[in-house]
Amino acid sequence: MDNLLIIHYSLFIDMITVTFVCLGNICRSPMAEAVFQELVNEVGLADQFKIDSAGTASYHTNEPAHHGTREMLAQHGIDYVGKARQIRAHELAETDYIMAMDSDNLADLQSLTRDFVVQRRMKLLLDYAKGVKLKDVPDPYYSGKFAQVYDLVKIGGEGLLAHIRQERGL
Repeated sequence: MDNLLIIHYSLFIDMITVTFVCLGNICRSPMAEAVFQELVNEVGLADQFKIDSAGTASYHTNEPAHHGTREMLAQHGIDYVGKARQIRAHELAETDYIMAMDSDNLADLQSLTRDFVVQRRMKLLLDYAKGVKLKDVPDPYYSGKFAQVYDLVKIGGEGLLAHIRQERGL
C-alpha cells in the first residue's frame, strides 16, 4: 500500500498544473477550465495535466458556475460540475501556469505573493491568443456575452496548450 501511495504521489508531482482565475469563479475561469480540459483531452494528454479554476474573491464560494457558462459549455458538448472557490496564496507556488482572465485579476494575484518566480508564472490568458487584440477576457456576468467569452477562452486555451506542448516537449 505504501508503494502505491508513493507512485501515485510521484505521478501527481510530475503533472503540469494550470489554474484559471477570474473574480468570482463562476463565469470566465470555470469556462476556461472546462474548455482547456477539453482541449487537453482531445490531444490525449489528460493524464499529464491537473487543471483547475478559482476566483480572487469569495463572493460565490461553493456555488455552481453561472447558468450562462453552463449553457455555453453544454452547447459545445462540454460537461462542467465544479463549484466556485477562492484561490489561496499557497497554491500559487504549487501551480505551473496561473492564467488570469483580466488585468485586475492579474494584479490581485500578484499582490498575494512577493515571490518573483511565482509572479512570472502569472499571465493573462489572452497573452496566448493569436490574432486577438484584446488583453482582457470581458466579464459576461452583467453583459451576458458568454459566446464571446467562449470564443476568447478557446483561442487563448489553444495558444496556451501549444505553448506548454512546445515548452515541455509534448
